[in-house]
Amino acid sequence: MDTINMHLGTPCFILDKEELIRNIKEFRTALESEFKAPVVGYSVKTNSLPEVLKLTKEYGCYAEVVSYHEYGLALKVGFDRSHIIYNGPLKSKATFLQAIEDGAMVNVECWREIDWLRELPRCRNYEIGIRLNINISQISPEDEAHPKDDSRFGFSYESGEFMKAVNEITEIGNIDLVGIHTHREPQTRSVRFYQRVIGYVSKIILDSKLHLKYWDLGGGFFGIMPGKPTYQQYVEGFYNALPPSLRDIRIVVEPGNAIVASAFDYLMEVIDIKQHDGNIYVCTDGTRNDVDPFFHKSDYFKEFLRNDTEKRALADKPQIVNGLSCLEYDRLFTLPEGSPLLKIEDRILFRRVGAYTMTLSPLFIHYFPKVYIKERDSFSLVREEWDVEQFIAKNNY
Repeated sequence: MDTINMHLGTPCFILDKEELIRNIKEFRTALESEFKAPVVGYSVKTNSLPEVLKLTKEYGCYAEVVSYHEYGLALKVGFDRSHIIYNGPLKSKATFLQAIEDGAMVNVECWREIDWLRELPRCRNYEIGIRLNINISQISPEDEAHPKDDSRFGFSYESGEFMKAVNEITEIGNIDLVGIHTHREPQTRSVRFYQRVIGYVSKIILDSKLHLKYWDLGGGFFGIMPGKPTYQQYVEGFYNALPPSLRDIRIVVEPGNAIVASAFDYLMEVIDIKQHDGNIYVCTDGTRNDVDPFFHKSDYFKEFLRNDTEKRALADKPQIVNGLSCLEYDRLFTLPEGSPLLKIEDRILFRRVGAYTMTLSPLFIHYFPKVYIKERDSFSLVREEWDVEQFIAKNNY
């Protein structure tokens, strides 16, 4: 793979098709070991590359979408209308009502959606779900990202709004509340967190006498990584935390990171090297915007692909590896003094960069890069690098 990588146009993302498929299959196998007819709903926001959506659809995933744009994209790439999970506050009225009529899993998020439910034709009954607010600090403080790790999503049980929403939905008359959505992503991604959420929500379901067909647990899981919980450990945690009376409910998960993170690499090339102020400054044709859009990582899973086989001298200064942009903080990592010297045309391969990178990359200075798909030892271009024509297409000037 490294030899072939030297011939790919940079900067670029590389999708490993076999890794993506493996993640889907192994998560589904784990779910099916404990639950009947579980649903793997791929989180479109995590990586919305059409090629990814096509593959997740082909291997049995639903599309989990959180806006009318993503809803339209899921239909465009061929997802069955009933194989869509529609979440979030950015639903349009037209797509919200259409999705319900088409049998999608639609989880009510806000009050205006309850008002929209009244506009459905009265000639038949419809099924919907509802999102319950999850406060991590109250339910599992060991898993909080910060004190008061509350959420702005869903209806709160403690405030009384959840039951008010349930009652308003029930009173409409032809709306059956059959699902509950409880997504929150803990900082730790621990099995313990999901077990505590299940314990908290189960009590609400039973006390409220809700008769549900599905429970959407959301996402936030680790993918296949050494030393982290496995898919099987998550699933066994779900099952063991559920009261026996709820173990026949249809379990829905919304993995994004767990499916797509390890399936993408990012390749950049060294284009210039300077020395000053006691450092060696290495300029690349890539950018931190593409591999760390939140700008919070201090290091990466990375490999160096040398452009020759000669033994490298060792650097007498730190080597600061930088991105292409004009931002002073577009600095990716630093190699300490004593590391082999990088040279122009060397390449750096970043591993496990499929989650939230491509969807959050800005059109800043360098437009969207190429994307290749790797299948065995062959590479095919599945997205051209954006140029001025794509950038300007929707502008009227």
